Amino acid sequence: MSNNADLQARKSAVIARGQGNVYSSYIERGENAELWDVEGNRFIDFGTGIAVCNTGHSHPKVVAAVKEQIEKFSHTCVMVNPYEVAVELAEKLTKAAPGDSEKKAIFVSTGAEAVENCVKIARAHTGRRGVIAFNGGFHGRTNLTMGLTGKITPYKNLFGPFPGDIFHAPFPIDVHGISVKDSLKAVENLFKVDIAPSDVAAIILEPVQGEGGFYQAPAEFLQALRKLCDDHGIVLICDEIQTGFARTGKMFSTEYAGIEPDLMTMAKGIAGGFPIAAVVGKSEIMDAPNPGGLGGTYGGSPVACAAALAVLDVIEEEKLIDRANHLGALFNERLSALKAEFPQLIGDVRNQGCMIALELVKEGSFEQPNAELTQAIIGKAQEYGLVLLACGFYGNVIRFLPALTMSDEIANEGLDKFAELFASLAK
Repeated sequence: MSNNADLQARKSAVIARGQGNVYSSYIERGENAELWDVEGNRFIDFGTGIAVCNTGHSHPKVVAAVKEQIEKFSHTCVMVNPYEVAVELAEKLTKAAPGDSEKKAIFVSTGAEAVENCVKIARAHTGRRGVIAFNGGFHGRTNLTMGLTGKITPYKNLFGPFPGDIFHAPFPIDVHGISVKDSLKAVENLFKVDIAPSDVAAIILEPVQGEGGFYQAPAEFLQALRKLCDDHGIVLICDEIQTGFARTGKMFSTEYAGIEPDLMTMAKGIAGGFPIAAVVGKSEIMDAPNPGGLGGTYGGSPVACAAALAVLDVIEEEKLIDRANHLGALFNERLSALKAEFPQLIGDVRNQGCMIALELVKEGSFEQPNAELTQAIIGKAQEYGLVLLACGFYGNVIRFLPALTMSDEIANEGLDKFAELFASLAK
C-alpha cells in the first residue's frame, strides 16, 4: 500500500520542482468538505482546490451528470461536431452574467486561456494594442497572463521577457494606504506618460484580488472604471475566475458594484473540479474575431459541460448564494474573535461571501507583514487536520475558501482546529 512519504519521493523523482505541492498528504478520497489521504488521515478542506469545488468534493449530482455524459461520448471537439450540452451551458452562462446586454460565450480549458482570449477579443474589437492591469492582480501562468499578473515571485521570476503593451497601476487597498483616488490618478497618469487612451484595448481586474490577498475592489472604483472605459472606448474585462459561481455571496462579484463588464472570465468553480473555462461578453464585442480565431481542442469538453450544468443546478437548488453569505458571516465572526485575542498579529479579517482572509502582521502594523507566521501556519496545518492556503502581495494572508456546501458543524470544527493551531504559533 502506498504511503505519503513514498509517493512524495516518487513525485520528486519525476515531476519538475516548479510544480511543487503545499502538502505531502496524497489524497485518496474526498466527500463534500472533507478529504482523506492514502494513510487514512482526515482533513477539513478550507481550500477546495483553490476555489474550484464550490459544490464540495464529488457532489452526487455532478458525479451522476458526468457518468451519464461519458457513457454517451467523451470528446468530439466543439469546433468540429458540437453538442447540446455546450449550447445549453452557453445559454445559461450568458443569462447569468450581469447586465442586460445581449451576450455570447466561448469555451476554453483553463482560466489563463480565458484571459488570453479576452485580450484577443478586445484587440480585435478595438483595433488597439494596450492593456492595463493592476498591481497584485493574478491572471495566469502563460506568457501573456504572466505579463498581466502584478506580482513577480513566484509567478514571473525567471520567466521573462514578457509581452509589451502591458501597463500596471496600483490597486486600491485602504489598509495599505492606497485610495480609489490614488488608483484612478495612476491610470490617468499612464494615459499621459505611457500610452494614449485611444491606444488602450482593455482594462482588466479582479473584483476581489485572489493571489493578491483577497482585497475587494470598492464599488466606486469599479463604477469609475466603467465610466472611464465608456468615455474612451476601452473594453472592461472583469476576471471572475476565483470570484464566480456564488463564491462571493452573489453569482458574480461584479454584481456588488452594479456594473456590467464588457467581457468576463469564468473558470474554477464552474464545473466542480472538471477543467473548463469560459469568456462571456457583449455580443458585438465577442463577435469581433473571425471564425476560427477562437477556440481549442479541449475547450468546452462535453464531460465538463455536463458537470457545469449540474453545478448550476446545485447552486440554485441548494441556495448556495445564501449559503455563501451565511458561511462567510460565520467565519468572519470566529476569526474576528481570534483577532481580538491576538490584535498584534492579526491586522485584518475581511470577507466577501466565502472569500475570507486573515491578514497577519507584526506589532499590529500593516507596514510589517508577517509572512513568517503565515508560512508557519501553512506548514503545520496538516498536523491539525486542515488544508489551508496562503496568498497576498506580501505573502502574509491566510485565505479560506470553504465549499459552499460545508455544514456549520464541520466549519466550526475546522475553525476550532485553526484557533488551536494559531495559538500554538502566536508569539
